[in-house]
Amino acid sequence: MDYIKAFLIGGIICAIVQILLDRTKLMPGRIMVLLVCGGAVLGFCNIYEPFLKFAGAGASVPLLGFGNVLWQGVKEAVDKNGFLGVFMGGFKASAIGISAALIFGYLASFIFEPRMKK
Repeated sequence: MDYIKAFLIGGIICAIVQILLDRTKLMPGRIMVLLVCGGAVLGFCNIYEPFLKFAGAGASVPLLGFGNVLWQGVKEAVDKNGFLGVFMGGFKASAIGISAALIFGYLASFIFEPRMKK
């Protein structure tokens, strides 16, 4: 049941994003920024954590989850280091995920033949 719930919640998030792409003049980059900022705002308002417990991976994998990870990192770093935590908390919290994406993307470029779209 957890897989079905994660699939449905993640699918709903993706469907909302697709509707925004199709029905508005927002560029994809702006929608991605909206998702990251939305995740951070939901984390700040203590709404994201209960949503994450309910939805599981369906809520943690999309960009909403990345925004929440950034918020959690900043919050912890500010509690520990004061104002300087604003600048380093998000980097520390998201470093593993970003590094993994870069490494796996680089490895995939060896397996597949990357080329620019024409």
